[in-house]
Amino acid sequence: MGGRVARSGAGRKGDTGKPPWDLAPWRAVSVMVRVLGFGARRYGPENWRKVENRRDRYSAAALRHLVAWKLGEKKDPETGESHLAHTMCCVAFLLDEEEEKQP
Repeated sequence: MGGRVARSGAGRKGDTGKPPWDLAPWRAVSVMVRVLGFGARRYGPENWRKVENRRDRYSAAALRHLVAWKLGEKKDPETGESHLAHTMCCVAFLLDEEEEKQP
């Protein structure tokens, strides 16, 4: 049997300095995931990784979706999801590629 653990004062948890995942805007992330699901059903899972010249193409797509939203079109007519969620996907693809290239 193991030794006894003294129980005095407050409990301890070693989470100082760890990423605060609880701060993420989960409603927004869930809409983005619906857009990712649409893309996976249409093109295949993670097809976005295989797109040629994806940096230019996804930055252009992000701008198109953002401009459509800015001009008052809240939902993408093809998916029925928010243009902002599509923008989030495009930017996430760009950021993923950038992070992948970090030393």
